[in-house]
Amino acid sequence: MATGNLLGSLELVGTVASVPVARAFVRGMLGMGHPALDDVVLLVSELMTNAVLHSDSRGGGPVSITLLECGQAIRVTVRDAGSDSRPRVSDDLCGEGGRGLFLVEEISQCWGTYEDETGRAVWCEVKV
Repeated sequence: MATGNLLGSLELVGTVASVPVARAFVRGMLGMGHPALDDVVLLVSELMTNAVLHSDSRGGGPVSITLLECGQAIRVTVRDAGSDSRPRVSDDLCGEGGRGLFLVEEISQCWGTYEDETGRAVWCEVKV
């Protein structure tokens, strides 16, 4: 687990209604003048959408978001109940969906996943 200055953490439920709540949380934690705000909001939106649509948290299970300030980067971690499939970047960029992790890969400095007995976390770092 990464270390840094905890900016905030929020517990949500695995429903689509949690995605705008997560975006508002990021705006509140970083503030409207933060240089990485737009990128962090976009990536949180993508990671939260994946969690509420594709993980075992969908339908109201637990989902959490944590923001850390790690040097010159903001680290976002979205934790959910996991699933049988592994998060991966889609090969079909022209399809109706599946571009979330492509955006995470393109915009973030680095990203990854880890799992434990409670579920899965997908994290990324956005350079400030």
